[in-house]
Formats: sequence, C-alpha cells, structure tokens
Amino acid sequence: MRITSALAAAAILTLAAACGGGGGGTQPSSAPNEPVKINFLSLAWQKESVAANKQLVDEWNKANPNIQVTYVQGSWDNVNDQLVTQFAGGTAPDVIHNDSPALSGFASDGYLLDLKDKLPAELKSDIPQPAWDTVTFDDGKGQQGVYGVPFLQESQVIIANKKLLDQSGVRIPTPDSPWTWDEFSEAAKKMTTQRVVPSSGDSESAMGQGYGVAWPMKSPVNKTLNLALNFGGTFFQTADGKTTVKVGPEEREVLQRIHDQLYKDKSADPAALGQGTADPLPAFYKGKFALLPAGVYLRQQVAEQAPQGFEWVTLPAPKGTSAQQGAVSQTLSIAQDSKHADEAMKFIAFFLNGANQAKLAKGDWLLPTSQAAAADPAMTTKENGWDVATASAKNLVVAPFLKVNGFDEWKTKVATPTLQEYFANKITIDQAASKLVEDGNKVLERYQR
Repeated sequence: MRITSALAAAAILTLAAACGGGGGGTQPSSAPNEPVKINFLSLAWQKESVAANKQLVDEWNKANPNIQVTYVQGSWDNVNDQLVTQFAGGTAPDVIHNDSPALSGFASDGYLLDLKDKLPAELKSDIPQPAWDTVTFDDGKGQQGVYGVPFLQESQVIIANKKLLDQSGVRIPTPDSPWTWDEFSEAAKKMTTQRVVPSSGDSESAMGQGYGVAWPMKSPVNKTLNLALNFGGTFFQTADGKTTVKVGPEEREVLQRIHDQLYKDKSADPAALGQGTADPLPAFYKGKFALLPAGVYLRQQVAEQAPQGFEWVTLPAPKGTSAQQGAVSQTLSIAQDSKHADEAMKFIAFFLNGANQAKLAKGDWLLPTSQAAAADPAMTTKENGWDVATASAKNLVVAPFLKVNGFDEWKTKVATPTLQEYFANKITIDQAASKLVEDGNKVLERYQR
C-alpha cells in the first residue's frame, strides 16, 4: 500500500548498509548466554502508527530478555529495491514489513520463508482465510506457501457531508443495508443542486453548482478494480496456466456507472477527476459536493483537518450483485536466510495478537485482519466512523490482480492511462476495453512462465 518508485542506487546501498547491520540474515548466531538479536524492518510512517510499533517492540524486549528486537525504520517509497539489495547481499532483516503484492516475486525467488508450518494455531485461527489468501503464493516450484502474516487491510467507504446528506432526505445506508449502486446514483442526483459553493480562484463563496459526488481519478486502477468485484468483475482470467485480461459485462459495470455520474447524470464533480485521493477535501469541506468515495484511511485527514463545526459521517460502499471488494494486506514476513526464524515467529505472534492489531489499526486508520481486534471497542465505536469501517472488512476478498504476474506493468503502462482517458470522456467504454485487453495481453505475455 502506498508504494512508489525506488530511489537511486546509491541511496539504496546506503539504506541497505544501515538496515543490514546487527542482526540481519547473515549475522552470526548469538554467543552462548547472549540474547538472540532480531532486526525488525517497519514501514510505519504516521506518527500514531510509529509510536504504536515502537511501544510494542519495547513491551516485547522488556518481557523477553533472551530475544531482543531492534526496530529499524524503513519507507514505502523504496522498500522493495532496498530489499532486493539486501536479499542479494545476505543482509536482509529477520522480520520484514511489506504488503502482499510485493511478496509473490520475493517468494518465487526464494527470499522469504514459507510460514505455513510455523504459524501458531491461535494466530492462524484468529485471521480469516480470505486474508491468508492474500499472502499465499507459488514458491516458483509449483508449491503453494504462506509468505507473510496479513494484519492491516483497506476497504472503500463513502465519506459524506452530514448536513447535505440529511437535507437530501435519502435513506441512510448501513453496513447491514448499504445502498445499491442504483440507490447511490439516485442519492448523488438528489444532492446535485444549486447551493453555496466555493468559487474558483479565491476563498469566497457564491451560488453555484453543488454536486452529489466526487471521484478523484488520478490513480484510478486499484479503486475501480477493487469495486468491480461488486458485480463479479475480475479483469483477469487464467486458463491452461496462461493469464489474460478480461473486460466483459461484469468488469464494465462500475466503470460505466461512474462514467454515467460524470456525463449522463452530471452528479459527479468533473473538477475532481485529475486529483489524488485527498485533493478534493478543501472543496468537500466547503460543500461543493456531498459524497467522497475513498479508502478508510482518509478518515484520519478529515478528522484532523476538517473546519470546526463541519459534520461528516462514514457510509458503507455501495453493493452490486454482492458487496465484495478486492483487498491486499500489509504483512510481516521472515527472511529465508534468518538465523532466528523461530524466535522471529514468536515476536510476530506477539506483535499481531488481537489487542496489538487493534492498536496498529487505530494508528494507521486501517482495518485489522484479526477477528479479536475487530471486536475491540476501539474498532467498533461510532466516533470517526470506526464501526462502519470495521464492518466493511467482512466484504474483503483477495484482489484477483494480486496473483497476476505483470500486473504492475499493466497497471502503469496500460490501465492507468486508459482509464484516465475513459473517465475524461476521450474514449468510449468499448475503446477502453479494447486497449485494456489487447495492450494488456501484450504486457502479460512477457510474464507467462
């Protein structure tokens, strides 16, 4: 999650040296009567999350004088290139924080330990199978293995301006009874009207067009592919060991419905199209639109930055033939070369128990995979929409693209520009489908084993 391109090679080598010393994969075993030393590479970056991570490491070290864990701060921006360098040099940390899309390649290259026979029963049973599916990959030799423990996930929700929602008179959706996509479209149309909105170019307000919804589509792929599962849209199919792109009726549903809000219903704010997820928030606070579909983590910025007196609520995402959404997971893995794999697993089992996952989820504003954590009062409070956010976890299933070799290149070179063109109304849905399939299959062909 939130992984971007790598830094330059020199920076990578510097970070590798910093992270690799004192307990990585090729470090000598601890001398007799000395504690086992384990390096833990964490990618926590938000203040609350970093604090929660360090607190748990401190708790472990105080309770386990014979197994001492060193917290090593990493970054999502360059972690995978950093790890490639460390794996090749035999200096990888023992415990590695990452996300599930990154695990497949490392697993097939033999860099990560298969955990399926090391998982404590309590940890394994506390995390549902759909979450384990996000970390289960081929080992490159035709065998399936578990290459990480999944602990945080993201779902899509709708953040709503409470005043405009109440004024519209629409039915308020709940986790047990979300809007259908048809109801969502009708609600957006009802909230599209003339009202006081921010004028362009300055901070003054004037009467103008107020929209029902805003779809920031600077990075449209994960959002639309995950929501496509509402209608059974997978975008990929595998037959006879070969994976190809599929854009049929199921995959078109969500794409067409968002497009209709923009150009048929005119209930979606066109100004948001080229924006990133958080960019529309200033206009949202001023009432230019009422509904903002977003990942659950965006609630943090709203809670911390919304103007005094601004009331907002979290609504569940709409449903189609189902409420399913695709999911990936943040994970903890163990390096294949770790000299202390058993001790590393003991630390992971502590770090990711129910009570601790609740702390980590709260710090990151994401969803715990632990069923015990999901029942924690901190995860079910109505404050800041935690009850709705946590309830959405039951709809998460493994994202189909997670198992596709070549997905990242398809996403970057084919899907992102194609969907941007489609949502900008520069190409038709038929043209978009052709590009996604024809250009996409040329990319995937190079990755077929």
